[in-house]
Amino acid sequence: QVQLVESEGGLVQAGGSLRLSCAASGPTVGSYVIGWFRQAPGKGREFVAVISLSGINPYYLDSVKGRFTISRNNAKNTVYLQMNSLKPEDTAVYYCAARRNWSTNPADFGSWGQGTQVTVSS
Repeated sequence: QVQLVESEGGLVQAGGSLRLSCAASGPTVGSYVIGWFRQAPGKGREFVAVISLSGINPYYLDSVKGRFTISRNNAKNTVYLQMNSLKPEDTAVYYCAARRNWSTNPADFGSWGQGTQVTVSS
């Protein structure tokens, strides 16, 4: 069992940056893979990034490669999503999620944060 709490999102102009955080708690929190997903109005929830337990080999949605960086601080039980060069199409509610094994499919993740709104203006 793991509980996830996300930081506040925000409004940023195109080309700007935001950093989201996801704080995890629970007796086995260190054993979970953590991913970030997003959902825009009228669209399904899509994979954005996922990070291994070691934090060495992150994996990203093609459209965010080179712009977004996922990282984790295991001492703080926190995962971050640094978003640079933001585009209007990045506008969505962003969620962190956890599961035992590696996946990029949101249907495979059982524990979810509350979601936070990120809005990128033109």
